Amino acid sequence: MKEQDFFVHESSYIDDGVIIGKNSKIWHFCHVQAGARIGCNCSIGQNVNIAANVKIGNDVKIQNNVSVYEGVELEDGVFCGPSCVFTNDLTPRARYPKGRENYKKTQIKEGASIGANATIVCGHTIGRYAMVAAGAVVTKDIPDYALVAGVPAVVIGKVDKYGNRVE
Repeated sequence: MKEQDFFVHESSYIDDGVIIGKNSKIWHFCHVQAGARIGCNCSIGQNVNIAANVKIGNDVKIQNNVSVYEGVELEDGVFCGPSCVFTNDLTPRARYPKGRENYKKTQIKEGASIGANATIVCGHTIGRYAMVAAGAVVTKDIPDYALVAGVPAVVIGKVDKYGNRVE
C-alpha cells in the first residue's frame, strides 16, 4: 500500500472514490463524500462537509464549519472564511426534492475570498480575486477584483490580488 502524501485527521471520514492532492490537510470531524476532488496544498478546517462530486482546486483554504454542497466549484487559491454558507437549490422543499440534476451551479473563481458567515446563493459566479465581506449575502454575479458587502451584497470598491483595497 502506498503511503499517503496528504493528512486526514482520524476523526474525519473520507468516502470511497475521493481524490485528495499532495500536501493537503483535512482536520477534525470532516466528511468528504464520494466523487469529490481536492487539489494540492489545501487546508480543510474542522467540521467541514464536502459533498459528492465537488471540485476544489489547489491552494484552497476552507475554514471551520463550512459545507461545500454539490454544484459548487472552488478554483485555485480560494479562501472560505469560517461558517460561510453555500446553497445549491433556490427553492428547496423537504417533501419535494428536485434532485441533483436540478442543482444550480456556483463557481468561485481563482483567488476569491469569502468572509466569515457570508452566504452565497446558488447559481452565481464570484470573480477572480473578488472579496466578499463577512456576513454579506451574494445574490448575483460578482465581478473580478470587486469588494462586496451588505445584504444583499453590493460592490463597495475594488481590491488587488493581494486583498489590498484600490480605488
